[in-house]
Amino acid sequence: MDNFWIRTGAVVMALGVLLGAFGAHGLKNVLSDPMKAVYETGVRYHLIHGLALFVVAWLASRSPSTLVNASGWFFLAGIFLFSGSLYLLALSGVKAWGAVTPVGGLAFIAGWLSLAFK
Repeated sequence: MDNFWIRTGAVVMALGVLLGAFGAHGLKNVLSDPMKAVYETGVRYHLIHGLALFVVAWLASRSPSTLVNASGWFFLAGIFLFSGSLYLLALSGVKAWGAVTPVGGLAFIAGWLSLAFK
């Protein structure tokens, strides 16, 4: 499972860098300042939790457990739900996407708590 988390972390990080560059260069004259901040928050949490997937890979290689794998899945869900909803909110302006963001935040918290209880 550790190879899965290494590959997943690498893809997630590549996508985070791509989306960050797109936001910084492609959207700099498109988004309002508040929506740029929303987008940047999505990128920040995306990249932080992409790195967390490498922690999961490392722990899975040293001490495989259900909780370690669960934390990886929680982090991945958080990236899609938290960061993804912020990307969609910033790009579309549809405020309803903001209601999804806390669910992603809870997934991040669950991921960290899974590691804590490991």
